[in-house]
Amino acid sequence: MEEIILFLLTFLLVLVIYELFVVRKYRIDDRKSKVKEKEPFEIQYLIKRYHLDMSKVSYNQLLQLVALVSSFDIALIVSIITRLDSFLLILLVGIILTFVVIVVSYYFIYLFYKKKGMIKYGKHK
Repeated sequence: MEEIILFLLTFLLVLVIYELFVVRKYRIDDRKSKVKEKEPFEIQYLIKRYHLDMSKVSYNQLLQLVALVSSFDIALIVSIITRLDSFLLILLVGIILTFVVIVVSYYFIYLFYKKKGMIKYGKHK
């Protein structure tokens, strides 16, 4: 039960922080139609790696999806490494898990947008 509470609290805390400092900063205001010059690294990665067709993808929706997925990733990693005892093991597992979980979860985002037909065809598997 404690693990579930830790997971939920971590998820909510990271989501709130992500919303305040990333999503708000990069959200495109429809009233002003102002396009941001810089994008968060996560968005750049998804566009370059999986060739998202940004003419079809809602940028603000993508920001929200990345916020949810990133919060879930961090909460999952925290929940797993808090079960370990050794500092070196926590560090090693944390680093490895971070890369693996991010790659897998962003692949799921790709599959979501591929299913909706929002990928530039011929660019990715």
